[in-house]
Amino acid sequence: MAAIYFVSALPHAPLPEEVSDKTAHLVAYLVLAVCAGRAAAGGLGAAVTPRAALVALAIATGYGAFDEWHQSFVPGRFPDVEDWYADAIGAVIGVMLCWGWGIMAPRPEA
Repeated sequence: MAAIYFVSALPHAPLPEEVSDKTAHLVAYLVLAVCAGRAAAGGLGAAVTPRAALVALAIATGYGAFDEWHQSFVPGRFPDVEDWYADAIGAVIGVMLCWGWGIMAPRPEA
């Protein structure tokens, strides 16, 4: 979240020319959702429950909305609902990756 906040506080996002704004949003919020999903599940070895997936999705999409609002106060930046859509798509993909990892990861035998 701190990295996203830092970049969104800059007047211009430091992106290579070949990387679109929407792609950067999608990737950033995919990573945020993976981190939130692992944290909500209880760590790398824990399975992602529906509750943990919803918590991670709420954290990532909620932060995406906050970040767009935050950009309205930054000179040279503006809030864009399409950026938030890219955030939400990235968050959904991140949560799905966490859920899949939780299903496929080997479990220690009791």
